[in-house]
Amino acid sequence: MMYRLARAVMLGVVMPCLLLNGCTTSHEVAVKPVEIKPIHITIDVNVKVDRALDDFFGDIDAAEDQLETEKGE
Repeated sequence: MMYRLARAVMLGVVMPCLLLNGCTTSHEVAVKPVEIKPIHITIDVNVKVDRALDDFFGDIDAAEDQLETEKGE
């Protein structure tokens, strides 16, 4: 009888622990360090020079157009 009681208590304690242990989950997430690298950007300088030349020659073209309109009148 004592053997049966000890067995029943053991099953009553151990079995729920085993069943609950099987239901638990644990996850490990490894976070690697973030590496920040500089970004190198190449800008075409020709655009800047082209705009400066347009501004320079635009003044000359405007003056030329003004002279042509004055001559045409």
